[in-house]
Amino acid sequence: MKEDKITILGIESSCDETAAAVVENGRTVLSNVISSQIDIHTIYGGVVPEIASRLHLENVNGVIRLALKEAGKTFDDIDAIAVTKGPGLVGALLIGVSAAKALAFALHKPIVGVNHIRGHVAANYISHPELKPPFVCLIVSGGHTHLTIVRDYRDLMIVGKSVDDAAGECYDKVARAVGLGYPGGPKVDKASKGGDPEAIVFPKGEVRDRPYDFTFSGLKSAVLNYINKANMTGEQICVPDLCASFQQTVVDSLVSRTMDCAKAYGIKNVALAGGVSANSALRAAFQKACEENGFGCFYPEPIYCTDNAAMIAAAGYHDYLAGDVSDMTLNADPSLKL
Repeated sequence: MKEDKITILGIESSCDETAAAVVENGRTVLSNVISSQIDIHTIYGGVVPEIASRLHLENVNGVIRLALKEAGKTFDDIDAIAVTKGPGLVGALLIGVSAAKALAFALHKPIVGVNHIRGHVAANYISHPELKPPFVCLIVSGGHTHLTIVRDYRDLMIVGKSVDDAAGECYDKVARAVGLGYPGGPKVDKASKGGDPEAIVFPKGEVRDRPYDFTFSGLKSAVLNYINKANMTGEQICVPDLCASFQQTVVDSLVSRTMDCAKAYGIKNVALAGGVSANSALRAAFQKACEENGFGCFYPEPIYCTDNAAMIAAAGYHDYLAGDVSDMTLNADPSLKL
């Protein structure tokens, strides 16, 4: 094992991005290629799993070749192949896993199956090479809302999570309800910039006796009820005000619990991860709260917030160092837990 410079090829295909990247020592990105399917799925108002799988199959070889080319590397330069094994859409995951296994077999290279959610956390190591555990990390995406303590690179403890809808899922449903379309997160964020975040008071859900857990189903229902009532009474809906008020409620819930957790556990560094961590209001509120509480504040560059292969390679690097490699029985696990 070349411990002075370890080069990992990462492959990601858990949802609607086919991605490949080459990363050195878990932090230096040599290439990061992403083939997005958003334009296709926008037609249907959300990700269609079968279409996603077929597009991954068409694109995976091309993005791998391009990632190697942009990095100025060949397969001979690669020490290991890291691939997302779950969670995600099973058909989509299988394309990436199958490609990685074929390469590993043909090239006699080690293969590392990576948890997609842990990959999102590792995106912070790319944008902030100085960041080291322990730190508190709020992971917010379309399918997950987890508050974790990163005790070591491969040791994450969940201290809170959503008991119902994920925050990103809420964004998608609200965006659809007001006619903004897919993907909901960026569209709600953009619409809210012209709105008043205090125009509408929406409920901030709490989970009794579980101070670090989240609940967003009540908020989602409140927004939908507001829209339905306005439609029935002929009342004009100010979409920017509604989006800004909804977003402020979500952000307040996420940030307050994260700060409370960091204080309770005496941890001075706090990080964001996941697709929703690209949200401008969340980043601003997170930064402000960290400054007020004297915490170090970390979040990835926007390109590393959404699904990408660089974060998978970064997470896989630490598995490779620990000798935690897979064999040809590696399979996709769509319900893989953190």
